[in-house]
Amino acid sequence: MDPMQAQKLAAELEVEMMADMYNRMTASCHKKCISTKYNEGDLEKGEAVCIDRCVAKYLDIHEQIGKKLTQISQADEEAINKMTNAPAVAPTP
Repeated sequence: MDPMQAQKLAAELEVEMMADMYNRMTASCHKKCISTKYNEGDLEKGEAVCIDRCVAKYLDIHEQIGKKLTQISQADEEAINKMTNAPAVAPTP
């Protein structure tokens, strides 16, 4: 796979992951904050505040998880590099 194809695939995967996160966040916050019995066409103040807080928490946690996964990935890469670059040890007789 050439670099342009890899970059395009990575961009498509990122868009797909962001859309999935948005859909899960929307469903989760809607279920938590909005009553199934719609009394008015607009959100009530309590619902709007709940949605704001829910989305903020969801995005904050998503960012924290992303940072942690990046750290783990970097640590794994460093460990692999150390193992592949380590000098071969001759067996002792």
